[in-house]
Amino acid sequence: MGTNGSTMLEPLRQGLPPIDAARVASSASCSLPARFEAVRGARQFTKATLGGWSLGERFDDVSLVVSELVTNALRHALPADAQHESQDPPVRLHLMRWPGRLVCAVRDPSPESPGTFGGGDAPAAFPDPKGTAESGRGLFLVDSFSDSWGWHPLAGALHGKVVWALFRLSQPGL
Repeated sequence: MGTNGSTMLEPLRQGLPPIDAARVASSASCSLPARFEAVRGARQFTKATLGGWSLGERFDDVSLVVSELVTNALRHALPADAQHESQDPPVRLHLMRWPGRLVCAVRDPSPESPGTFGGGDAPAAFPDPKGTAESGRGLFLVDSFSDSWGWHPLAGALHGKVVWALFRLSQPGL
């Protein structure tokens, strides 16, 4: 997969009219430092952005998904010494809005598929089928609160992946 918008966003079409990457109604992004406090900053950024787009009523669901995606990136996708490196922040949150849909995407430096632990391409089994574990439910929540989600490896000068979640938006008059 390439990193240009039309290639990266192609799977977001799932049962919806085609997305034209050039017709994004609004977009915003922010860099996040390699610290768990960045999750709160991601939620604040999401709240401000959705409010500016008059989508404040979607904040609860979108914020929960953003929190999970950013937490996963910080917990599973960063090298152990990422907090001590002086390079640009390794995690980036993108919010993009089209008529009828909103996408939140988190870019991180790991090439591994989300949900694969210990290497390999097969997703890990849900660690606690009864749902009583304190952790391990992040992607389950992303799947439950978004309309669809997925991930794409990056190519070219950018390394890592983008994990995205799509939210359908109601359109006035429909």
